[in-house]
Amino acid sequence: MTTKSCVIYCRVSTDKESQETSLERQEEELSTLALQLNYQILEIYSDQHSGYDVEREGLLELLTYIKENDVDALFIQDETRLGRGHARMAILHLLEREGVLVLSGQHNGELALSDMDSMVLEILSIVEEYQRKIHNAKIKRGMKRAVQNGYHPERNLKSRGNPMGRERIEVPIEEIVRLRIAGMTYEEISKSLTALGHGISTTTVHRRYKEYKQRSQENA
Repeated sequence: MTTKSCVIYCRVSTDKESQETSLERQEEELSTLALQLNYQILEIYSDQHSGYDVEREGLLELLTYIKENDVDALFIQDETRLGRGHARMAILHLLEREGVLVLSGQHNGELALSDMDSMVLEILSIVEEYQRKIHNAKIKRGMKRAVQNGYHPERNLKSRGNPMGRERIEVPIEEIVRLRIAGMTYEEISKSLTALGHGISTTTVHRRYKEYKQRSQENA
């Protein structure tokens, strides 16, 4: 069985010494749960700060780590530990965009969102998708103009088509791996490949890279 990777985030609202016991308890309980669910703990982050504020040192380090590394899941004690109010929804959206599953000690598994929270996240995803489509349309227009002026994208990336009918754009896994190893984020890889004619979302890039890693581990 392939072990999945995770990070842990703990938070209390104040920096009083009495709250440190709560942080230790959260870390201990979440570490136990992660191991029970067969997750490898990569990092543990914590904050003694208000949940309404996103400028938390531990949280910012956590988000940076997730963006730069392959993390399957985030463990929190409950959804309020992640944040409160608009801050909580913004953070949940960021995690969803990175393909990170949120697990809760309170639910002893995947975080259960309310219908309202799920609807808000869906709206945010739809808005972001259309923003991405507009952005990609601008890139394609610029690429078309560049080709007309003599640029040849096929010299930078091979594309295999379907000679029997409509051309089928293949996901260039070799290029995804190469760019990931070079230190690019999934979002940056998505934009780069889109500019070369491969309309591929950040989520798809992340999923294909994880599939590649899993196959490599199974064949090792």
